[in-house]
Amino acid sequence: MKTYSFDAAKTAEDLVEWVREYFRETPEGTKAVLGMSGGKDSTVCAAVLCRALGPERVIGVSMPQGSQGANDADLICKHLGMKMYTVNIQKAFDGLLEGIAASGEDLSHASIQNIPPRLRMTTLYAIGQKENARVVNTCNLSEDYIGYATKFGDGAGDFSLLANLTVTEVLAIGDYLGIPHEWVHKTPDDGLPHSCPDEEKIGFTYAELDIYIRTGKAPEGFVHNNPEEGLKVDKIDRMHKANLHKLLPMPSFGKEEHNPEI
Repeated sequence: MKTYSFDAAKTAEDLVEWVREYFRETPEGTKAVLGMSGGKDSTVCAAVLCRALGPERVIGVSMPQGSQGANDADLICKHLGMKMYTVNIQKAFDGLLEGIAASGEDLSHASIQNIPPRLRMTTLYAIGQKENARVVNTCNLSEDYIGYATKFGDGAGDFSLLANLTVTEVLAIGDYLGIPHEWVHKTPDDGLPHSCPDEEKIGFTYAELDIYIRTGKAPEGFVHNNPEEGLKVDKIDRMHKANLHKLLPMPSFGKEEHNPEI
């Protein structure tokens, strides 16, 4: 089993410097734009970006669907001093469903659930182009490991701050940066209408998952404490294997044979 330790202060400072270095390679005045869900990941990303670039170069976008609220996104942006757009995606969602229905086709429940994250990413790129901004990917390592992101939805972006940091580490960085506790440690959920807490849905905790990722120590017990659902570690391994395609580069025919210089 691997030994593991984490220095939140050093990692946070390194992350701030990494963001500055990334933006040194962009045209002068380039900004950052990110979706603000009110959850820990977007909040920590926004705080790091504001510290690295200054709040005047960071734009948050709250993208509720229908009657969904801002979930503190407006308060977080105000606290950090950054600009925020609010774009309700309900009409776009309804219009797309109507268009598909008119073709005589039906979508699965999973297909419908993944439309809003992709509409949100479309919105971020539209605003990003208007504002001369790079789009931030806010996914963390824990969620990516089990595929808890929508491909070309919240899994997209121009650069990522948290892709190599677990949920446990993101929380520690948020605390180090002095973000109010209630925003950093808010119960994570899927952000969908009638949302369900992540851990309640997946049947194991992020703490258990993070220990497994970093040390190899498998979580004990059954999913939802139900033997019929199998062991937690087996579900983690299945989810990871099934969703690896979300993390790997797009396969392409003949790259080496026909384009050796690439």
